[in-house]
Order: sequence, then structure tokens, then C-alpha cells
Amino acid sequence: MPSEVQRNAPLDALSTFRLPARAIELARLEDTHDLPDLLDTQLPVLLLGGGSNTLFVDNFPGRVIVNRLRGVDSEIIDRDRVLVTAAAGEDWHELVRWTLDRGLWGIENLAMIPGLVGAAPMQNIGAYGVELAHCLESVEVFDRQTGRIERLDASECGLDYRDSRFKSADRDRFVILGIRLELMMHGTPVLEYPSLLEELERHGHAKPEDPRTVAAAIMRVRKRKLPDPGLIPSAGSFFKNPVVKNAAAQELTDQHPDLPNWPDKPGFTKLSAGWLIDQLDWRGKSVGGAQVFDRHALVLINRANASGQDVLSLGRDIKASVHDRFGIKLEAEPLLIGGSI
Repeated sequence: MPSEVQRNAPLDALSTFRLPARAIELARLEDTHDLPDLLDTQLPVLLLGGGSNTLFVDNFPGRVIVNRLRGVDSEIIDRDRVLVTAAAGEDWHELVRWTLDRGLWGIENLAMIPGLVGAAPMQNIGAYGVELAHCLESVEVFDRQTGRIERLDASECGLDYRDSRFKSADRDRFVILGIRLELMMHGTPVLEYPSLLEELERHGHAKPEDPRTVAAAIMRVRKRKLPDPGLIPSAGSFFKNPVVKNAAAQELTDQHPDLPNWPDKPGFTKLSAGWLIDQLDWRGKSVGGAQVFDRHALVLINRANASGQDVLSLGRDIKASVHDRFGIKLEAEPLLIGGSI
């Protein structure tokens, strides 16, 4: 067993929601050469990045491996395209800043998303009309079935709305080691979200020509709407925006013309989960130490030493109320370890 494995390890500091939980063992991955040894255990294994999308609602009966692989590099493909390579243990927002400092377009709308790079393809992270799938070129992985390091093209990753083969179909097969992005030296801003466009217009940038301008606007909007995870424990959006068939979406929007909605894959429409929850006056309501953030109905926070059961109960109550009122079944966005809603 590697000497760096810690026994009976606390996990609250390794998740942005900071729920009390422990793991039988804890190890940190800082070199890919150590990975086979760290995976060589009879215990269940959980790979963890920044913990921004993982809630430990109970203890984990196995070994948690925290990914701390580092490194960022770039390669010019041609006059307009640049490949950016980043290790899974890099901070996502710092990677965005790194690309902005070089004037690269592609992930400016994904500024201030908490977590590490390795979570980006697992979740197919997205915000303000942009998903990682729009610029992901490939993912470097360790395949636990073959024991080899491989590179999967983006088309092989099964990317969908807040989902991928790493999260669903092949959840326990691959260890994400890094990603490669294809970014642009000259890009077109994605401004489909009204709140982003309004923020840009407010500051005289209705037609931004620099990705840093777009990112700055997004950061201002996010700071107004969302809690700082460094100050208020949270996992960001707790529920996915539901994707429903066009007919069901049309019926709902006929009844509720203010319901925000966006086209999704052919035949489907994405609805605003935050709007649905807001109609039921959930903001500020609590179960134990878990609370719905008073500035954004989609965000749950750890208000006062919440337990895992507090979070599950609050999530279940919200889910049930939305289903009863609108007939929509919400799904949790974070990975819930030790429970479900």
C-alpha cells in the first residue's frame, strides 16, 4: 500500500458543501505513475477533484483518491486555432484565466465555475449558452479495464447535458488525467442569455471584441447571483434544468408564458429549474442546516452545520413540490455519495 494513504480520513474539507463525512482511506494522486498502486485495493474507489460537484451525504466505505495532477500547455495549430492541454488537477477558473490572458476564445462563458479540470468532461460543464462539448478536442484517461493510458476524442466521450460516459455508462472505468481544448484566436461571443447581454450593454459592451470582456461580465453576474463557495458552503446549482419533449414544454409555456426555455436536441426543450422552484417560494427555506439560497432558487447552501440528511430532505421536498405543481421531475446535478433524492 502506498505510504501516502491516510486512514479514517475526514472529507468535509474536500467538498465545497462541507458536510461531515469520513472515508476508510484517503490518498492524493500527484503523479500518473502512482495510479496503478493507488487503484490496487479491495475497497471501493472514488476519484475526487475539487469536490464542487460532490456531496458526501454519508461516510464513504472505501478509498478516496484526490486528483492533484498539474500542468497547462498550448500548441498553435494554424493562424486561428490553438490546442490547450490541462491536467485534471488544475483549477478550472484559473485555466479560464490562463486562456483569457492569451486572448483565446472558447471558454470565456465558463468563467468562475468552481472545481478542477477533471470534472469538466465528466459533467460536460456549461453556463450562459456554452458547454465544454463546444471546444473539447480530447480527454486523456487511464482505462482501468486495460491498465493503459489512452486519449479519447470528444466524440467518444458521450457528452450530453451535464452528463458523459465518465459519469454514467462508464462511471467506474476511466480515471480522467487531463483534457485538450481547441480554442480560437478570433471568436464570436455567445450572448444568448439575456442577463449576460444586459450586463454587457450596461457597461457599454453590447458587441464585445475581447473574450476578457465577456468573462468579466459573467463574473459580475455570477457574483451577484451565486454564493462564494469560499465563504458559504455550496455545490452551486443543485438541480439540472429539465429537458422535456417539445409538446410538454409547449403545454407548460402556454400556461406559464414567463417560463424561460431554450431549444435542446431535436424534439426537446430545456426549461428553467430555477424558475419552477421560484414559483413555489422556496428561497430562504430550510431543513435543518440546509437552506435554499435567498438570491438563487437553484442553489442549496450549508447554512449552519448541515447534515447529509438535511440536504437530502430539502432536495426531496423541493423535487416533490415541483412535480406536484408542474408535473416535472427534477434531477440532482451533484453526485450524491451515500444517498439519493
